Order: sequence, then C-alpha cells, then structure tokens
Amino acid sequence: MLKRLYNWTMSLAQTRHALWLLALISAVEASIFPIPPDALMIPMILARPKRAFFIAGVTTLASVAGGVLGYFIGVYLYDKVGVPVLEFYGKTDAFDVFQTFYNKYGAVVLLFSGITPFPFKVTTILSGATGLNLATFIIFTLIGRGIRFFTVAALLWRFGEPIRDFIEKRLGTVFTIALLLLLGGFVVVWAI
Repeated sequence: MLKRLYNWTMSLAQTRHALWLLALISAVEASIFPIPPDALMIPMILARPKRAFFIAGVTTLASVAGGVLGYFIGVYLYDKVGVPVLEFYGKTDAFDVFQTFYNKYGAVVLLFSGITPFPFKVTTILSGATGLNLATFIIFTLIGRGIRFFTVAALLWRFGEPIRDFIEKRLGTVFTIALLLLLGGFVVVWAI
C-alpha cells in the first residue's frame, strides 16, 4: 500500500499543479499522511533546479502549517483523532512517560523529529496533547523542517540526479547520527 502511495505521489510531480499539491501533501504529512513530502519535492527540484530553494520554502512553510494542525489535533481531538493516528504508528503506550519528558525537552525533540525520518506527525500531535508552548512549537518546527528540506534542496541543486539515491535512502540516517553526535557533545560539555 505504501509503495502505491509513493508511486502516486511521484506521478504528481509531473502535473502543472505540483507546487500546490506539494504544499497540501507537506501540510497533511505533518499531521496524518504517511508519505513524506520529499517524495514529491525531489522530482520537482530535479525537474527545475533553479527553483530548488523556492520549492524547499513552500515545503517548509506548508509542513509547519500542517504541524500546527497536528498540534491542534493533539489539543482538541487527541482522544478521537490523535489516539487512532498514534495507534497506527504504535506510539500510544509511552504517552505518560513522554509527556513528562516532553514538557522539559520539547524543543529538542521537535528539532530531532523535524529533521530525522521519525514520523513527524507523532511529535506534532503529542506537542498539542502535552501542552507544549505554541510559540516554541512553531519556532523549532520551522528550524527542524527548514534544515531538512533546504538540505535536500541544496544537495539536489548542487549534485542533481546522482544524489537522489543517497537522499532517499541514507540522508535520514546521516541526519540522525549527526544530531546524536551533536547532542552527545552537549552532554559531554555540560558534564565537564
């Protein structure tokens, strides 16, 4: 099923409404949709490399807007909508532990989930459900999603088609390792 959704998303990159569809997919992905916007963004940038950073900007802003939707799902619809989405991803059991942790480290968690392959919609919904400050949520969502999408755009703009396989298969892992190293460095410095 996910492969069909991915193929359908890839075919959308060929349409004249691709930018609007990208914005819609980016927004919905941040709250409920299982396919990341990269699936549409990558072929769009490869088709028009001069628009790479504009496309990344649209993706980032739409993703943040969708993240706010996810946040309000958490605030107002957690029991009716949020729980089923979290059950789909198998993330409901750790909610109480997560809420305590999240109220303390929510900005770092948002940054991490905004950049890495972790399902971003889980974090957006939990941000609202845990009552994370909305301004903090928006700022760190913008930073994290911006880093992710502008890095992809910069790599595609610079290297084109040859970098596509790396982005689709390995960039999330590279981001995750880099963030873990960065956080480890902060822990070491803080401990000294």
